[in-house]
Amino acid sequence: MTQHRLLSIGIALGLILTCAVHGGTTTGVPTPMRIGLTPVFLDNQPRILRAWRHYLEQQLDRKVAFVQRGTYREIVEGLSRGELDAAWLCGLPFVERRSRLALVAAPVYQGAPLYRSYLIVRNDDTKTNSWKDLPAGVFAFADPDSNSGYLYPKWAMQTVGLDPETHFRKHFFAHGHRNVIEAVAVGLADAGAVDGYVWDTLTRDRPEITSNTRVVLRSETFGFPPIVARAGWPEQAVRDLQKALVGMASDRDGQDILRQLNLDGFAKVKPALYESIAKMSRAVGRTP
Repeated sequence: MTQHRLLSIGIALGLILTCAVHGGTTTGVPTPMRIGLTPVFLDNQPRILRAWRHYLEQQLDRKVAFVQRGTYREIVEGLSRGELDAAWLCGLPFVERRSRLALVAAPVYQGAPLYRSYLIVRNDDTKTNSWKDLPAGVFAFADPDSNSGYLYPKWAMQTVGLDPETHFRKHFFAHGHRNVIEAVAVGLADAGAVDGYVWDTLTRDRPEITSNTRVVLRSETFGFPPIVARAGWPEQAVRDLQKALVGMASDRDGQDILRQLNLDGFAKVKPALYESIAKMSRAVGRTP
């Protein structure tokens, strides 16, 4: 191979690597902004996703791609590998990987960037009225990296002397808050823990799904599952996405999407909003 040929190949490889680092392509067309969605998203409704993607593309003047995965861990791994730029995550993986994630914004729900965890049972269970009353049958958690669907209920059980490993005949991860609700509703689980926003929104939009369940307890408030960005993503891209999300509440099209999502808007928040989740994570031995 001639020296000229080797030099040409080297230049071509350099261009490809430069484009990859800066999020572009060899044709100069930027790659889409890749936003991961996890079980924190209500119902993966295609119509809402199309409207939201179109809105963000108009505001950001670039293509946007929503990437849906079944677990928080898959999304976190995608962020770590640079396969995703941002994601709607949960407070628990955010506090456990704070040094590798940038906080973009948090949804505002019922006037504040806060939400609760709900302990639910079937409607015909009239005996369960506290964590201590939980039957020693089957319990459904949402996801091992969920605050409302795993960390908080595990911590709450611990505070009243219950160990899920020994108290229940069986416990399992349903990998989705709606899945937990449906499992309890049809009797696959005797009880479960879910994101209160998801239960409330399904009650508004799909009451037949929650009608066979009863909320036993509502937790204290926690920082709402945030939108985060991967470490190393350009600061300008973070600011642009933040501006687009926060601006939804003052834009007619954005307001329509927020109504469908059952949210008031998005707000800039500080990491301290998630400190109570970090404390529970330490209390149950997940983080030092």
